[in-house]
Amino acid sequence: MDHQASLDALKALGQEHRLHAFRALVQAGPGGLSVGELRTIVDVPPATLTAHLNVLRAAGLVDDEREGRVIRVRANYLRMNALLAYLTENCCADSPQAGCGPRSGC
Repeated sequence: MDHQASLDALKALGQEHRLHAFRALVQAGPGGLSVGELRTIVDVPPATLTAHLNVLRAAGLVDDEREGRVIRVRANYLRMNALLAYLTENCCADSPQAGCGPRSGC
């Protein structure tokens, strides 16, 4: 993940309802949640959830798929893991004795 993509992802997650929605989708697993289920969890009006999902989608953090009349939303785990890897790629590089280097699972 490059610098700009990481900034976009962090900006998308830097809002309470979007972070709540993303965490709910991560918890739901690969099956994701219907928009209705997600709306119930996040407890925002439908139009507001749509706007939040558009931001998360633009950052590549969620994908959706129509299943008949239902839209299913899923966390993009590859993108999430790429963000985590970007954030930790130089973990403790200047202080290996800190215990957070490659051998510690950082």
